[in-house]
Amino acid sequence: MSRSSLRRLSPTGTGKMTETALGDARTDGFEWPSPPERIPDWAFEEACKWKGLDGLDLLAKAEEACGRSVEIVTLPLPISIWGLHVARGERARIYLNSLLPEIWKRFAIFHEIYHLVHHTRGEDFWSGTATPMTSFEYQADMFAWAAVFDEWTEGGSW
Repeated sequence: MSRSSLRRLSPTGTGKMTETALGDARTDGFEWPSPPERIPDWAFEEACKWKGLDGLDLLAKAEEACGRSVEIVTLPLPISIWGLHVARGERARIYLNSLLPEIWKRFAIFHEIYHLVHHTRGEDFWSGTATPMTSFEYQADMFAWAAVFDEWTEGGSW
């Protein structure tokens, strides 16, 4: 099981959406990250195959890329978890936090898809290697930012 690096805590406790000075919205304790100053070229190159995909097209592409049957389940999760995936055998399931606005659900989907496609051995295996887990999370985040960047800059449905 792999949990997204998108664990942001900002305990407001109000349950209301507030607007920050930068225009970032916060809802029910979520804190939305700003885009990185630079997204690596490799992330944009890989994400170009995924941009604009939604619904069944996104699911079909994910299944083709990881070689598994993929299911996406949206349900309320703790604010510390934006998404996670579980993969076993020929099946994989991505869980998304239903409390997220659409743009951040898409970000979390792309983040978890990156793990399914590129980090196929799972957290237990990779945490036992010399490569720090933060490296894998950084890669998944950069891919997700590249995949949603156009939506983000256009104001998308968030």
